[in-house]
Amino acid sequence: MAFSSLSRRSFLKTSQATAAAVSLSTAATTVHAAGSDEIKLALIGCGNRGTGAIVNALQVKQNVKLHAMADAFEDRINQSLDALLSDQPSRKEQTDKQLSKRADVPPSRRFVGLDAYKQAIDAADVAIITGPPGFRPDHFEYAVSQGKHVFMEKPVATDAPGIRRVLATAELAKKKGLKVGVGLQRHHEAKYIETIGRLHDGAIGDIKMMRCYWNGGTIKVPVPHDGLTEMEYQVRNWYFFAWLSGDHNVEQHVHNLDVCNWVKKAHPVSAMGVGGRQMRTGKDYGDIFDHHAVEYTYPDGMRMFSVCRQMPGCEPLIGEYAVGTLGEADISNATIKSSKGDWKFPKVAGGSKANNAYQIEHDHLFEAIANDLPYNEAETGATATMTAILGRLATYTGRTVTWEEAFQSEKSLAPEKWDGWNTIPKTLPNAEGRYPLPQPGLIQDV
Repeated sequence: MAFSSLSRRSFLKTSQATAAAVSLSTAATTVHAAGSDEIKLALIGCGNRGTGAIVNALQVKQNVKLHAMADAFEDRINQSLDALLSDQPSRKEQTDKQLSKRADVPPSRRFVGLDAYKQAIDAADVAIITGPPGFRPDHFEYAVSQGKHVFMEKPVATDAPGIRRVLATAELAKKKGLKVGVGLQRHHEAKYIETIGRLHDGAIGDIKMMRCYWNGGTIKVPVPHDGLTEMEYQVRNWYFFAWLSGDHNVEQHVHNLDVCNWVKKAHPVSAMGVGGRQMRTGKDYGDIFDHHAVEYTYPDGMRMFSVCRQMPGCEPLIGEYAVGTLGEADISNATIKSSKGDWKFPKVAGGSKANNAYQIEHDHLFEAIANDLPYNEAETGATATMTAILGRLATYTGRTVTWEEAFQSEKSLAPEKWDGWNTIPKTLPNAEGRYPLPQPGLIQDV
């Protein structure tokens, strides 16, 4: 499998090249109209994460402009655009530019509906894909088919068929020379690059055990069902439906699982676990769990323990940890305790803005676009996402699931027939309005 091409030794060199690239000719790029160096962006999915991503994309050093927007719902476009035009993005991003000067999206380039992404992508050079993960394979596939560079958020799919489509599209992007970034921003964060590089160099000896966590509260609030078709309701509440989000261990915890794969330079070969819904019991919370605990096994037999929980009032914990024959590492806090000597990542000059990994990942992507440099993070994103899906399959079935059977699964979570907002999702509420939850032990197919 592939991991981030940014090693700790190349990180500073690459970051410095980002600044130097401004003075270089952009003639090598193929995305611009003749005689223009302007790069037109299309934002696909205009929620909070989409707005945050476009804020970062609009702050790169290249001559970029937000040219088109698409969302299933018009109000999401309006909210996102209002935030940009008022220079007050919904995410607390640190900006050094008046974003409104880099946004030119008249009503004719604001596209609404489930198929609106096609029109927005057609109008631009780079697609910023941040809608619900269940739609991501479709959006990615279309963007690459139309010869567009892509930044897409994690996770990159919600089921194995989607993962395989993403991998096939990634190969097509390579053949076309298209650049692909994925929102696993830790691969661009100096403290992670340095810490994991030291682990690869043997700072704690042979790694014998890992654990990772994303424990917090509920991060979404359901919208009412009144007046919406079932499809509209589920897309509005996409986070609470597995076919759209993958469950929260896929949508959110994928970051931590990605780090563990990065440390191991491998993906797990099997997983077993438990999960369920204990506190988020209201009928508006769809069909996902509120906790997962998974034991992953890697090719060398090492076990990694993964826990994610969304329960208000409980102790929070987000991070990744490794234990080796010579010591241990708190990876998220960039700290190593070892018989070879303790170490902690030093404070980097420039403050939080200069070390904002959300911004740096966009800087690196657009440097590659402007200078036609090899750049494709899709395989790493697909592997991390498949790791999370493997864990979900283990908790949903209540048995050990192998990587191979999970990856080869033909079970698609998406609707079989599409009819706009009249589409019938596979998961439907009962007479009381409650959605069926996975029942470990009763359904064992993946």
